Amino acid sequence: MIFNKTSIQGVYIIDLELIKDNRGFFARTFCAQEFEERGLKPVVAQSNLSFNYKKGTLRGLHCQIPPVAESKLFRCTQGAIYQVIVDMREESPTYLSHVGVELTAENRRALYVPEMFANGYQTMTDNAEAAYHVTEFYTPGYERGLRYNDPKLSIDWPLPVKTVSQKDTNWPLLAD
Repeated sequence: MIFNKTSIQGVYIIDLELIKDNRGFFARTFCAQEFEERGLKPVVAQSNLSFNYKKGTLRGLHCQIPPVAESKLFRCTQGAIYQVIVDMREESPTYLSHVGVELTAENRRALYVPEMFANGYQTMTDNAEAAYHVTEFYTPGYERGLRYNDPKLSIDWPLPVKTVSQKDTNWPLLAD
């Protein structure tokens, strides 16, 4: 795996290191030892799959707070998504800063989402699918979120938002 640092400490875009031959290729998609070497949490408590019918669908922005704060390793397995994560660590010099990256089935990239980052994505194609590993169990009472169109975040989503859940449209604005 090739770990590419981003502008926010602890956030990595991970490219596969392909070993090719006449059959195709092989690539490691997760290695606890390589994660630990970079100070990343190598635990997998759950693996999730999200399928989306229509281009322009938006999911998020969600995170879990301590004591069940979670890290995620996120990958697009079909179609394409634009994933955004927002730093929710109040003590961080990059608090409320965000990173956006296009993940596609073709580029096979992954995004490592550290604890206390709100995570969301928009589908760039119809029938887009995302798979992700999570370091903690989903715990509803500890879920928090940010509104995807909060003016304080200034996230430039690549497409008009066509579909979003009521829960995601009802998160309070940061100014509130």
